Amino acid sequence: QLQASGGGLVQPGDSLKLSCAASGFNLDDYAIAWYRQAPGKEREAVSCISKKYGKIFYKDSVKGRFTISSDNAKNTLYLQMSSLKPEDTAKYFCASGGFCSTYGAYDYETWGQGTLVTVSS
Repeated sequence: QLQASGGGLVQPGDSLKLSCAASGFNLDDYAIAWYRQAPGKEREAVSCISKKYGKIFYKDSVKGRFTISSDNAKNTLYLQMSSLKPEDTAKYFCASGGFCSTYGAYDYETWGQGTLVTVSS
């Protein structure tokens, strides 16, 4: 089970850190991803990490602004977001059970409920 949190309303240029608490499995044994879905748009992969295989992926538009990480002791995945832009507004989901390569995130099966991020002045 995955439980995402940390979303909110922020202004352009602000930072926000999302968390995804995992239960029932060890995060470090699986590839874990952050996806987002903006209103009226398809869900897209933002970032993923596979500690087991040493892979990390970032969508081009978030490279240099977002950082994915995990805390093994807390079994929690994070997404540190900085220099937020209005186009980052979306519901963010964490997911597991898929694949992570340097080119993208694929075939994720288990999803958290999502947390809403709104970037607006």
